[in-house]
Formats: sequence, C-alpha cells, structure tokens
Amino acid sequence: MMNNLSENKKLSIICFSGDFDKLVAAFTLATGAAAVNYEVNLFFTFWGLNAIKTRKGRHFTGKGVLARIFNFLMGGINNVPLSRLNILGISPKLMNSMMKKRNVATLKELVGAAIALKINMYTCEMSMNILGMTLKDFIPEIKEVIGVSRFLEYSSGGERIFI
Repeated sequence: MMNNLSENKKLSIICFSGDFDKLVAAFTLATGAAAVNYEVNLFFTFWGLNAIKTRKGRHFTGKGVLARIFNFLMGGINNVPLSRLNILGISPKLMNSMMKKRNVATLKELVGAAIALKINMYTCEMSMNILGMTLKDFIPEIKEVIGVSRFLEYSSGGERIFI
C-alpha cells in the first residue's frame, strides 16, 4: 500500500536574495522537487524579484523616482551578481560558461524548467508596493500577488526554505 505522505510532499521557497548562486540554488531545489512530484511554491520578495521580471536587463520601472532608481540598480536576471567574488560583475558570466561546459543547467534554463514544470510562483505584495511595481512587470507565469498570510496558508503542511 502506498504511503499517503508521498502524495502530500510540499516545498515552499522564499526567494529573498537576488544573488546568482542563491537563485540557482532556489531554482535547482524547486525544479528537482517538482520533478519528483512535490508541490512547489516559490515566493519572490525584494531582490528575488529580479529572477522573474519581464525585462531581463536594467530598466527604470515602477512608480516614483526612488522606485525607478532601485529597479534600475537591481537590474533584472541579466544583472544578478554572484554573492562572493563578483569581480566587476563578470563572475556570473564566467559561472554560466562553466555550467554550460559541464552540462549543468544555467539560471535561465532553471527558470524555464520551473515554468515548464508549472511550479507555483508568487510575488510579494509588500515588496511590489515598495518598489512601485505591478504584475505586468513580471513574467506571465506568476500565479498570484500575495502577502505573508497567504504564503503561510499555501505553504502550510510542507517544508519552508528561505534563500
């Protein structure tokens, strides 16, 4: 007889960091879990929002001067730094090159895999409000804009990880 626990596996990841290596870790865990039938929730907040912006490079988006400046500086997925040894911003490019050479999925490929696996992706309402962003600033696969209480509800009964 099959164990009911195997049918209810759930992993929820809070993507707070906008660092290349941390986003790779979050998406690797998410796609790996989804591939073995976990329900997976990714909740993007503050710097983690860079991974799911529609615009991949530096753009002045958002409402208000400060929000537009912050969004420009955050840069989008094409500009996420390595958390350590981010030498003049070139380190993520070198890391991507090494990943491709060793047949390891790149960050962009992992995001694509998360979309293909239909992982539940949510944006943080508070972070969006602070940064003056709307749902149109993000990839269409974002399921919903939610707050903490809704995230806790969706992630209830499973493992939660903060990256």
